[in-house]
Amino acid sequence: MATTAVDIIDDKSPICIPFILSRYHAYLSASASTSTSIPAPAPTSTPNPNNNRPKRPFIIGLNGVQGAGKTTLVRALARQLRETEGLETLVCSIDDFYLRREDQQALAESHPDNLLVQVRGEPGTHDIPLAHTFFTSLCAGLPAQIPQYDKAAYSGLGDRVPSSQWTTINGPDQPPVEVVIFEGWCVGFRSLDEGEVVRKWEDANSRTLRQHPLEHLLFVNEKLRAYDVITDTFDAFIHIDAENTEWVYDWRLEQEAMLRRERGTGMTDEQVVKFVDAYYPAYELFSDMLRNGLMPSNKPGCQLRLIVGKDRRVKQTVII
Repeated sequence: MATTAVDIIDDKSPICIPFILSRYHAYLSASASTSTSIPAPAPTSTPNPNNNRPKRPFIIGLNGVQGAGKTTLVRALARQLRETEGLETLVCSIDDFYLRREDQQALAESHPDNLLVQVRGEPGTHDIPLAHTFFTSLCAGLPAQIPQYDKAAYSGLGDRVPSSQWTTINGPDQPPVEVVIFEGWCVGFRSLDEGEVVRKWEDANSRTLRQHPLEHLLFVNEKLRAYDVITDTFDAFIHIDAENTEWVYDWRLEQEAMLRRERGTGMTDEQVVKFVDAYYPAYELFSDMLRNGLMPSNKPGCQLRLIVGKDRRVKQTVII
């Protein structure tokens, strides 16, 4: 299968920035109306622009199918929010919350027949207690350390970086984090009713679900329930969707072909397909829920869906 590298053009941040700012200012207004007013500083004090801002940061969840331009978008958003809007912005990834290597091995060994949890990737292979602790501190405006994960460790199997190397935020001499962008390929996925999992598994048009026993899919679905502790913190949500989800295979093949040309090494086309196959069941199970709207009914207009074509350019925008 021939592949060619394609430059990813940022046509998404000009759409996302106005959406984020509108939701952010609404968030500030709502926070001001529900919080105790802060006494005005004495006349001799230097005004603090953060006095009227809540301790809890504004949290944006960002989901994007692999290869659709998520990384390019996140970088552009963070840069504009920091440099143009003057907002202390933190970008963190769900990938940095993968289980430690020893815990991933234990999970795989305890479910040796379940191919979905033999390596990192699917829901169930993240350290949700660690994520809960991190987001609890973040929401309270307290100091916190950002976990880091080294995907190259153990010949690509990956492992968490020692905590001594993690970055601290909200420290005593640091500006408080005001905006958080939490990104990842499965960010925002919520578990389904068992009957819905069965219906999707029985669908003859499924690409990968029938490659797995139903009970293995139900295991991942059940593990996903714990992720709500993160998802429920979102004040806004951005979803980079594709007109055809199967394009993720082509996009990943393009990326790997470029890596092979630049570095002289990389996965073969067959290995890439196998790699994406490990993630694709979650797309088939949980993407429809994102498309129908993730945010609760008391947060209308807080979700932006960007539908992209094969060239990764935005073809349609939907506010939910």
